[in-house]
Amino acid sequence: MSDTTTHLLLPYIMAAQAQKHVTHNEALRILDGLVQLSVLDRDLTAPPASPADGDRYIVGSGATGDWAGWDLNVALWTDGAWIRLPPRTGWRAWVEDEGLLLVYDGTGWIGATPDALQNMALLGLGTTADSSNPFSAKLNAALWTAKTVAEGGTGDLFYTLNKEAAGDDLGLTLQTGFVTKALVGLFGSDRFRLAVSADGSTFFDGLSVDNATGIVDQPRLPRFKAYTNYDNYVGVGTWTKIAINNTDYNDQGAFDAANNRFVAPTDGTYLFGATLLYKVNASTTARMRGRLVLNGTTEIRGSFGEISATHVSLATAIWLQTMAPLTAGDTVELQGYFRVADGYFAADHTSFWGAKIG
Repeated sequence: MSDTTTHLLLPYIMAAQAQKHVTHNEALRILDGLVQLSVLDRDLTAPPASPADGDRYIVGSGATGDWAGWDLNVALWTDGAWIRLPPRTGWRAWVEDEGLLLVYDGTGWIGATPDALQNMALLGLGTTADSSNPFSAKLNAALWTAKTVAEGGTGDLFYTLNKEAAGDDLGLTLQTGFVTKALVGLFGSDRFRLAVSADGSTFFDGLSVDNATGIVDQPRLPRFKAYTNYDNYVGVGTWTKIAINNTDYNDQGAFDAANNRFVAPTDGTYLFGATLLYKVNASTTARMRGRLVLNGTTEIRGSFGEISATHVSLATAIWLQTMAPLTAGDTVELQGYFRVADGYFAADHTSFWGAKIG
């Protein structure tokens, strides 16, 4: 018959044993050291200089002094001496200086938190997950970093999102107060899209990339091409707004055909161009000028042009082109001017175009 218990190795009081209280007290001492096991540290290899009664440690590898040969054992200081408590498989210990729960697996102390979580139905980090959001996290920062080559990794990091079919949606939803303000991803096709919204229900594509060609489109980019559909008469010596009253295209409706001018829908840098085709009235000695004008009064620098030689009706033209920084609401119009003799700016071929470029 053994004189100790199977698991904690507590000494039995034997039949006809003298001084039975000694054995009983030894068993209590071991129980007090092991039950609800909590150690101060697990890294020391030599006993501390001034331990307090009841202090416990998991002895580090390569132990010396009174702990020599006690590697990974529990050392208990009681009644002025160190007691060695060899761990058994399944023992659990709380490490106070690390706030860590360990379990002994038969060869070493390992973290009690599992290193693999598989097939979980719900996971909430700082919040409660539900069937609509089976993984939910409430936090102020998150970090994904590559496993380095030194750690056995490649140094690369890929974050993969996958959808079942091209017609499905895949992307990131960006919200303010749980109202969606932007979508980034593949929505309804494999074409990459970036869309924005003011109210979470109506969305505008700001960027679209054809996945088959890589061609980038800006569907909401302000751009237009406009022309006049009648001959505009201009007298001598007066800058006159040309009635650019029709459009070939007018994305975002930024060109105001009723008032013959472009109206900037948003702040930015815009590129403009124009063609002024001469048509004779009474004399081909007319001298033709053209310019683009900001807010009806200010000539945009670099937009002025003039032809002073004898003109050929419906053949002589001026081409203007310039860039301008605009504020939302600014207007740009095309103006013409004749000196020496009056004339017309010809229908259909007198045109004005522009686009936001930055």
